[in-house]
Amino acid sequence: MPKIIADLHLHSKYSRGCSRDLTLENIEKWCEYKGINLVGTADFTHPAWFKEIKEKLIEDQSGLFRLKNSQSKVRFILTTEISCIYSQGGKMRRVHVCLIAPKIQTIEKIIANFEKRNFNLKSDGRPIIGFSAKALAETVLEIDERSLVIPAHAWTPWFSVFGSKSGFDSLQECFEEIAPHIFAVETGLSSDPAMNWRVSALDKTALVSNSDAHSLANLGREANVFEIPEKDINYDEIYRIIKEKDAKKFLSTIEFFPEEGKYHIDGHAACNYSAEPEESKRQNNLCPICKKPLTLGVMHRVNDLADRNDLSAIKNIPYKSLIPLREIIADSFGVGKNSKKVTEEYFKIVKVSPEFEILIDLDEERLKKITSEEIAKNIINVREKKVKIEPGYDGIYGKISINSDHQKAEQKKLF
Repeated sequence: MPKIIADLHLHSKYSRGCSRDLTLENIEKWCEYKGINLVGTADFTHPAWFKEIKEKLIEDQSGLFRLKNSQSKVRFILTTEISCIYSQGGKMRRVHVCLIAPKIQTIEKIIANFEKRNFNLKSDGRPIIGFSAKALAETVLEIDERSLVIPAHAWTPWFSVFGSKSGFDSLQECFEEIAPHIFAVETGLSSDPAMNWRVSALDKTALVSNSDAHSLANLGREANVFEIPEKDINYDEIYRIIKEKDAKKFLSTIEFFPEEGKYHIDGHAACNYSAEPEESKRQNNLCPICKKPLTLGVMHRVNDLADRNDLSAIKNIPYKSLIPLREIIADSFGVGKNSKKVTEEYFKIVKVSPEFEILIDLDEERLKKITSEEIAKNIINVREKKVKIEPGYDGIYGKISINSDHQKAEQKKLF
C-alpha cells in the first residue's frame, strides 16, 4: 500500500509574513523535493488565491486536486487557517483554526457566509474574523458536515485553543456543544504527541502535525503519514481516518523536536531570559530582570492541564522526531541554513531521493553515496536522537546541535 505523507496546514503568497514564492506551482515542485504526496491549498478564503485555485487545479480524485497539465503525483486538498479574535468568559480570546473542505462548492458557501458578515477576506490569506471558534465551527459544519475543523498549533501562547495568553482549559470550554465534532487538534511545532498524551481529555482526539509553512523550504517540517490503497485515496477516506483515529491507516506523524519550537519553554525575549516551568513558578511567572510577566510556553501549559505522567500504558499513533535536512547540512558545514553552500548540497541530495526518504529510510551506506560521510552520520544521529537543543522561548526558535565531527573539531579549538 502506498504511504501518503500529508502536510495539511501551510500558507500562500497572500498571507502576511509569507514568501511571495508560495505559488501552487512552486508548492507542487517543493513537495516533490520533500516527498510530500498530499498538501493543503492553504488560504482558500482569500479571493485572489481562491480564483487561482479554481483556475489552476482540477479535481483528480474525489475531493483531491492536481495542477492542470501536470504529470506530478502531488495532490492538493482544500485548506485554510482562520484567526478568531473575540471575547468569551471575560477574557480576550485569540484562537487559530484550520479548516479542510471536501469540495469547491463548500468553499464558495463559506466565503458567501463570511462576506455577508462583512469579514475582510482580502486583507490576509489567514483572515482575522470577529467570530468565536465555536461559531466558526458551527457555521462551517452547517454548510457541509464533511468539513474538518481543527484547532491550529493548539498550545502556542498567543493564538491557540490551549494557549497561556488567550486559550481555554479544554475543547469543551471552547467549543461547548460543538466539541464532539472536533475530531483532531494540531500539536504545533513546540509540542509533540507525548506531551499531549499527558492530557487524558485528548485520548479520543486525533493528533495531527503540519508545517504551518510560511516559505517553501519549511514545507513538511511536520507532517502526517497515512497508508491508503491508491484506489481509496480521496477526501472521504482522509476524513474518515482522522475522525475515527484509525491507527491501521494513520501510521504516524513527523515532528519537530519540540524544544526547537519557538514557544517550548517560558521566557522573555527582550531580556534574553528563559526558564523551565518550575523555575518560572518560583519567580511568580515574572521575568527576574525586568519584573514583567513571562510568556509562558507550551511545556508550562501542558503541565497545567496534564492529569498523568505515566505514559507506559498509552497506546497511540506513533511519531518520529526529525530535523529538516537543510538544518542537518548547515550544522555539518558550520554555516547558516540559508547559505549558498547548504542550498547547493541540499538540491544535490534531493535530486537523488526526496527529503523524507533521506531522513527516514536510507541506511548510512546508501547516504554516503549521495552526500558526505559527515552529513550521512548526522542524519543517522538525528534518527537516534543524538542531538542537543537549547529550547526555544517567547518567539525565538531553539538552537540545535547534532553530535557531529564538525562540532568535535570546533570544541577542540577551544582547549
